This record gives sequence, C-alpha cells and structure tokens, in this order.
Amino acid sequence: MGDILFLAHRVPFPPDRGDRIRSHHLLKALARLGPVHVGCFADAGDKAGADGLAKIAASHCIIARTKPLPLAGIEAVLTGRPVSLTAFHSRRLADWVRHSIAVRDIAAIVVFSGQMGQYVPDDFKGRVVIDLCDVDSAKFASYAQGGERVWLNRREARLLAAEEERLGQRADATILISEAEAALYRSRLRDPAKVNVQVIGNGIDASLVDPQAVRPHPALANQAGPHFVFTGQMDYRPNEQAAQWVIEALMPILRARFPEAMFHVVGRNPTPRLRAQHGRPGVEVWGEVPDVRPFIAAADTVLAPLLIARGVQNKVLEAMAMARPVVLTPEAATGIAAREGEHWLVSPPDPQAMAARIADLLSDADAPARIGAAARRFVCDHHGWEAMLAPLARLLGRDGESVRHAA
Repeated sequence: MGDILFLAHRVPFPPDRGDRIRSHHLLKALARLGPVHVGCFADAGDKAGADGLAKIAASHCIIARTKPLPLAGIEAVLTGRPVSLTAFHSRRLADWVRHSIAVRDIAAIVVFSGQMGQYVPDDFKGRVVIDLCDVDSAKFASYAQGGERVWLNRREARLLAAEEERLGQRADATILISEAEAALYRSRLRDPAKVNVQVIGNGIDASLVDPQAVRPHPALANQAGPHFVFTGQMDYRPNEQAAQWVIEALMPILRARFPEAMFHVVGRNPTPRLRAQHGRPGVEVWGEVPDVRPFIAAADTVLAPLLIARGVQNKVLEAMAMARPVVLTPEAATGIAAREGEHWLVSPPDPQAMAARIADLLSDADAPARIGAAARRFVCDHHGWEAMLAPLARLLGRDGESVRHAA
C-alpha cells in the first residue's frame, strides 16, 4: 500500500500539550498502518522529542523554528500570505518533502494542522488527508472582535479562510475535531460540495490519566482550600484570557464565600501579565511543572472557563479521566457529549452564575466524588484514542489492510 508522509507543525513528542497530544496519537495510529516518514518543526524546547520520533518514524526531518513572529508578520504582509503560514515556511522542509516523494514509495500524505498544507505538492498523485483540528480562521475572526492587532487578526482570518477552503478542495478528506467544528467549517466554505469533511474527536489514554496511579500534590493536599485548578499552555491567548477572568472576576466572589480558596494556574510559559498575578490573595501561578496530574488529583474542582475555544479541550478530558468535577463554559464543552449535572457542570461565563454552581457543588458532600466518577466512566467509554482514530484506515484506503505494529 506504500508509505505515509506525515507533516506536523510541532514535533509530536512528548505528548504534553493539546495539539501535540493529538498529533502524537495520530502518528502512532498511522505507524500501525505502514511506514511513516515525518516532517515537522521544533521550537527551542522540543529537542528531547527527536529521540521519541526516531523510535516510531521510518525517517524524519526536524526543522528548528527560529523565525521571530514579528519578522514572520512583516514577511506575510509583504507577500500577501497569512502570518500562520509564513511562520511555518521552510525551503529545507519543502525540499525534503519533494525528495521523500521522489525516492520513497509515498502513497499518502497526512497533514496535521493547516499551516502544513503548504507542503503538499500540487502534482502529488496519492491520497491526501488533512487534519485541520479546528477552524483557525474563525479563531482569528474572534480575536478581531476587540483587543489588540484588530486589523492584523481580521486579515489573518480572511486569508486563512481562503487557505482552509483550498486545502479542503485539495484533500481527499478534511478532518475536524467535532461535529460543531465541522458545521462551522462547512458554513464558511463557498462550495461545501467540493470538500469531504470528516469528524475525528480527541481521545484520552485512561491508563495514563488514572486517579488511582497519581498522588495528589502535597502543596494542595496539605493546605486548606478549596483548591481550583486550571491547566494549559499559558501563553496561548484563550488560556491566558480564561485564567485572567478567574483571577479578576471569579475568585473575589469565591473567596467571599470560601476565604481560603486558592486558584492554581498550572502550565508552561505564563505571560508576564499572568506571572504578575502570582502571590495575589488566593492565586498561585506555577508555570511549567514536571507533571500536571498531581495538581488535578488535588483539585476540589477543575475550571475550564474558556471564552474562545475551538474543537475538543484535552484539559477537560484529562480532568474528567482523573475523576475530578469540572466546571466549564459552553465554549469549552463543545465536541464532548457529556451530560450536564451528571458528568460535569456547565455555566455561562458570568462570575456570579459560575460561583453559584461551584458553591452548590461543594456544599453537597457527595457530589464531587459522584460527578468525578461518572466523568471518568464517560471518558473511558467514549474517548479512547484507538476508537477515535479507527476511521483513519478507511480515509487512507487501508481499511482492508492488516494492521502492523510500529517499531
């Protein structure tokens, strides 16, 4: 059936952040179908991922991403291209892709994230599957509703929308992460009939995210609370925005009800604005930690009050798998068919309303454990990675092929 070329905008090792978790498991699923050759970028902190990639990929090319974002922005404006594509443009990677197709039996190209679609040659005759995950153009359109860089965000939204339509027409299948995201994508296409849209949701490794295998972090477990935890890549604007909202709008209400309540922001690269909040009454900004699971395990409640969210939130699935009660906004709940009041608590992004839901939860001695246990059962039953990625074989025309084991 030939080899597979996999293109990702980050090294898919280690699986320690939302996009990399998905690309990691996508790569593992592809490696069970045939030899995979991987082209990807590495940020400054991604060097350790090369060893993991070498163990599963038949060959690979890792490009260090050194172009500063301001320079990418200037270049994008001068060339009329989206900043997102310019930031991930590399002549060396383009040459490697061409060479790989020329010297290897590449039967399919799988693209992870729209930035990498620029590397699919127009004359490639094999199958092309593009995992957009979510609709980036809609995200930038949301950014353009207010705040800084309105013109640039509006421009990015417009140019990315054109690129997303081009990729959809180029691909044999275009994957979105949820039915809601797929509907949004279709609604933005000028000619939806020309695009084969498929949905593959996010999964969870329930054996790794297991409350029975994780000891709660002592800094939380041994202190009065309640303790509220938010996890994520903290220089990602929607995460920063959500954490700031909790600190500024929600925590004052919660601390009026629970004077020793603590909010823990856990995740790499907190922005200067977030770091400045560390030490504020009831707020701890931890930054990067070796393992977020002990923080989740020690949380009385995991919060996910995202105001802008695309696709399925790994942070929500992980917290549910850890059997913790999750309080989240409707935006953070998209793509997960859990039931309100049984598997989680959904609240509008209104601080009084969310504080009331949290207070009701904590006032019922049995509710946190009951909702947490139901959440874990739901995730284990519906969001295992192997089941989620099973359609890949069909999309690549390999559904009749015996599955091989990756090295």
